[in-house]
Amino acid sequence: MPRGRRFSDRGVHHIQLAMPAGRERDADNFYAGILGFRRIPKPEHLRTRGGCWFELDDIQFHLGVDDPFVPARKAHPALTVDGLPGLQERLEAAGIAIVWDTQLDGHRRFYVNDCFGNRLELIERLPS
Repeated sequence: MPRGRRFSDRGVHHIQLAMPAGRERDADNFYAGILGFRRIPKPEHLRTRGGCWFELDDIQFHLGVDDPFVPARKAHPALTVDGLPGLQERLEAAGIAIVWDTQLDGHRRFYVNDCFGNRLELIERLPS
């Protein structure tokens, strides 16, 4: 791209997180079962790598096998949601710890770790 030229943000296609090998069922239980994502098929040429893909509305989560696996404990995606209290209840009922953080610019939010220890932020806009 020539110097000084800018690009346009057109949204996020997907977010990639790492997972340990052979734990696709755990990913299904967390991302589909608890968070409500829909599992989508990986392209045929990528299936041999392991891992799995999920989708929620217009965002895809790609979980790719990393060996040795190290969870993302600080770096994280932040998902904007509606119905944060209901999501909190569902997560806590599944035994998942919630870590509330201070409000941020008209939002309330908390963090959870997925089934592999990757940090996720769930954030909801407060009513004006």
